[in-house]
Amino acid sequence: MKNHTRKEVGTVVNVLVLTFCTLLLLFPLYWMLVTALTPKSDLLNNTSLFISFSRMTLANIKKILSDGQIFTWFKNSGLVTLISTAISVTVSTLAAYSMSRFRYKANNAFGFFLLLVRMLPESLLIVPLYIIFSKIGLIDSHLSLIICDVAFVIPFAVWMLKGFFDSIPYSLEESAQIDGCTMVQAARLVVIPLTLPGVASVAIYSAILNWSEYLFSRTFITDPRNWMITVGITSYMGEHNIIWGEIMAAAAISILPIILVFVLLSKYLISGMTAGAVKG
Repeated sequence: MKNHTRKEVGTVVNVLVLTFCTLLLLFPLYWMLVTALTPKSDLLNNTSLFISFSRMTLANIKKILSDGQIFTWFKNSGLVTLISTAISVTVSTLAAYSMSRFRYKANNAFGFFLLLVRMLPESLLIVPLYIIFSKIGLIDSHLSLIICDVAFVIPFAVWMLKGFFDSIPYSLEESAQIDGCTMVQAARLVVIPLTLPGVASVAIYSAILNWSEYLFSRTFITDPRNWMITVGITSYMGEHNIIWGEIMAAAAISILPIILVFVLLSKYLISGMTAGAVKG
C-alpha cells in the first residue's frame, strides 16, 4: 500500500514539475505574441500579463510586412540555411559512415577531436575568421556564413550519425555484397535508407542552428540588403528608442519556418536522437 501511495505521489510530482517547466519554456513565446499584438500606446502602460481581445491589433505585424525588408532577410536566411544544411548533411553522412565502417588507429582520437572542436565558442574564433575572410574578400558575402555554419554543425552531426551507423549490423552490407552489390551500392541501397531518421535529425538540427545564427551574421555582413533575419530584427532597436511591438512582431514571423519544420519532422528528430544513442 505504501509503495502504491509513493508511486502515485511521485507521478503527481513529476507531472507538476513537467507542467511548470513547460510553462516556463512557453512563457517567452507567449510574451512575444502579447507584445506583438499590443498597441504601441499600451506597451508602456500595460502592467498585466494578459491582453483583452478587444485591445489586440495587427498594426505591428502589418507595419513589418509593409516595410518589405523582412522578405529580403527571409530570402537571405533561407538561402544560407538550405545550402549549409545540404552540405552539412552530405559531408556528415559520408564522414560518419567512414568512421563507423573503417577502423584505424586514430579513430577514437578523431572522434574526441570532433567533440572538442564543437565545444569551442564562436566568440573565440570570430577575430581570426574575420581576418581570414577580409584577406580573401569574403566579408559581406553569404559564402562566409555558409563556411562557418557548416564548420560548426559538422562535428556534432558526425558524432551523432556515427552512433546511428554503429547500431546497424555490418552483416546487412555483407549480405548485399554476396547478392552482387558493390560496397557503394550496399551503403546506398541498404544502410542509408535505414539511417534516414538520423539524417533527418541532423538536417533539422542544422537548419535550426543556421536559421537562428546571429554572431557571424552580425560580424561578417555589413550591407543591410544581405542581412540575415536575426540581424534584421535588431535594426528595429534604435539608439534612443526601442520599438518593442515591431521587434516582437518580426521575431514572431521569423520563428514560423522553424516551428513548421519542427512540427512536420519532429517524429524523425525524436526517433533519430534515441536510435542514434543506442549502441549495439
